Amino acid sequence: MRNIVYWILSAFLTLAIALVSLRYVTNFWLLSFIYSFQIHLGVLFVVASLVILAVRRHAYGFVLLLASLVLTTHGVVMLREFGEQDRGAGAPLFRLMSFNVAIDNWKNSTAIADMVIASNADVVNLMEAKPLTFHLQRLYKVYPYHIGCDHGKDSCDTLLLSKRPLVTRQVASIGSLRKDRLVVAGVEFGGQTVNLVSAHLSKPYFDDYQAEELGDLGKALGAISGPLVLSGDFNSSSIAPGIQAFLRKQRLKTVAPEPATWPIAAGRFGIAIDHIFARAPLHLTSLKRLDDNLGSNHSGLIAEFVLD
Repeated sequence: MRNIVYWILSAFLTLAIALVSLRYVTNFWLLSFIYSFQIHLGVLFVVASLVILAVRRHAYGFVLLLASLVLTTHGVVMLREFGEQDRGAGAPLFRLMSFNVAIDNWKNSTAIADMVIASNADVVNLMEAKPLTFHLQRLYKVYPYHIGCDHGKDSCDTLLLSKRPLVTRQVASIGSLRKDRLVVAGVEFGGQTVNLVSAHLSKPYFDDYQAEELGDLGKALGAISGPLVLSGDFNSSSIAPGIQAFLRKQRLKTVAPEPATWPIAAGRFGIAIDHIFARAPLHLTSLKRLDDNLGSNHSGLIAEFVLD
């Protein structure tokens, strides 16, 4: 009986490991979201391998344990690939907040507006900002320069707020699923124009839409020269194959490990699907999760930057 249980458990774990390992063969969109959880799944596979070995000590159980450890370790290595080097505690050039408000989060809109004003951020990137429609004038008193929400609540998706004048401004679409989810603005800090890009990507299991969006986003970033910061909701971890390829090509960095932003119930043990990246000569010196998600299904982020 023990032998039967051993081989049944081994078969299930083998299939699970093979499924996650497909990332090394193909970036199939239906599995892309699973790839974001490689570290979590790897740890689960390690535990499952130990249970299998407790049922019966057999060579194949050790093979499964080794494969689980490799998946977990490589996930951690990938997570740190895009990490910035420590640049000390110099005075930051500017501070940026990025937060997905959640499109139906009306009851917390007042608290969110209060939090934005109290954040002391120079620039604020808000997605699904529709619940803030009735607080815009209060926000504009602190952040007089802005992009988005110009034509009422129906146009209020991405909202970029700035305390400094916008040197350039552009709203565009990426991919074909949703409109106006790319915002590009130039803001001058310390005599240098910094390009601020906000992007909101579709969920990776929505067919090939996210891959299409990453392609369009890459073209947009490729046309930008000079210091650049990219923030937003990517709906994927930075270890997802499509995101990895994008970050490498665009030479983007962040702080590793990134703070987990989803799911809220998992707290610090979740994954980072909301990101803030920078491209040299701009560098992140800190990246923190906001203390309160204020009813959103995402945690917000706040980052500080220095310029070489």
